[in-house]
Amino acid sequence: MNFWKTSEYMYQNFVDLSEEKVVLLINALSREDIIEWLSWNDHNGIYDDERSLKELGNIMSREQGIEIMIRQIEESRTVNI
Repeated sequence: MNFWKTSEYMYQNFVDLSEEKVVLLINALSREDIIEWLSWNDHNGIYDDERSLKELGNIMSREQGIEIMIRQIEESRTVNI
């Protein structure tokens, strides 16, 4: 089930949440939900499997996606301060 369609959260909400809440929510996301958020947040990034295989020769794991998502959220908070 798609987190973004069934929850009250929108993509940009994650930047405004506490770090603790972000970690809890991200840990509940599926790999597909993480890819969806990363693709929304970074239009130039290579996150979906087809493009990643074609351009990089591998696909992003869920764990890698979580690390990238947390880093991007932290960077957005720094920019918005």
